[in-house]
Amino acid sequence: MKVLIAVTHLLGTGHLGRALTLGRAFAKTGHEVVVLSGGRPAPHLDARGVQVVQAPSLASDGTNFTRLLCGDGREADAQYLNDRSAFMVATLMAHQPDVLITELFPFGRRSLATEFVALLTACKDLPRKPLILGSVRDILAPPSKPAKATRARDILLAHYDGVLVHSDPAITELSVSWPVTPDVADMLKYTGFVTQDPAGPHPEGVGNGEVIVSAGGGSVGQTLFEAAVEAARGHPLHWRILVGGTDKAERIAALKARAGAMDITIEPVRPDFREMLSGAAASVSMCGYNTAMDLLQSGVPAVLVPFDDGGEVEQTLRGQSLAAQGGFEVLMAQDVTPDSLSRNVTRVLKSGKRSAASLRMDGAAETVRIVETMLAEVPA
Repeated sequence: MKVLIAVTHLLGTGHLGRALTLGRAFAKTGHEVVVLSGGRPAPHLDARGVQVVQAPSLASDGTNFTRLLCGDGREADAQYLNDRSAFMVATLMAHQPDVLITELFPFGRRSLATEFVALLTACKDLPRKPLILGSVRDILAPPSKPAKATRARDILLAHYDGVLVHSDPAITELSVSWPVTPDVADMLKYTGFVTQDPAGPHPEGVGNGEVIVSAGGGSVGQTLFEAAVEAARGHPLHWRILVGGTDKAERIAALKARAGAMDITIEPVRPDFREMLSGAAASVSMCGYNTAMDLLQSGVPAVLVPFDDGGEVEQTLRGQSLAAQGGFEVLMAQDVTPDSLSRNVTRVLKSGKRSAASLRMDGAAETVRIVETMLAEVPA
């Protein structure tokens, strides 16, 4: 089976990370996988067993997802976007997949609808039309207008064979964040949460007994990091701050200047983050999907600070769902101060580690099983 996963991450790297996790699961069972990535390159992510094809890249201008920037920082013009569409269609034609999976679209990435629809339309020109599936996380950004939900529904009914929902419905159903009509409900395939294989202890013990503060791979979280530096002063545990983004060197320098001579570790995001979590005393982080999965899987007590810039509500809804599981504290961004952060860390440390035994955490493998079954049922 040949699988093509189309994904464009615009701010952090969570969407690409999840797409690669799915890709590795398909590859592990012997399938040929291409991930067509339209965001900026993220070489720190695990792409083993997967062919990554990099399209002309885009990134959002911070949280302004309507202003899209090329790799060199200039605003993408019509020609650049047309070139991207042509590249994506050419990639489809070159690989002729049996399965096409679009990450987030059509529920999101509306600013890129032209290129995604071009990709979907081009499937009809292949010798054999592929099985077409959407792929979405547990929580979506709710549509700001009914017309946006209607447009997504129309695209789904016109082009798609199903939607893979990477959630445990016992914790979060898609209807929590999206108006699911009966015809769309019939298309939903709940896979369970998509996680990587459980991380073992860090071989060098890095992170053991520490408070680890992170904000994903994007250029966000500086206010949280600044508060963490101050919260760490005099705290009995060692704190470690992991900084992402293309400007991480400058941000790290500013944080180190703030910290002065205090005993704190401030460094770039690391590929061994998950191993560090397994031995950490507590985590302080935003609440993106991949980070939430790492926290659920590791069981580490966690303070969640949902990203809510630009009116974003996805992480707030996810944090509220997770808080019901125990071992989580939710601290809204506007309430973050050194004192509130320290108090929440102290509170969550008392809860101890959680167990993931009752959660559906095998979403990547279940996705492969669902897709294999659906493809086998397609008439030859």
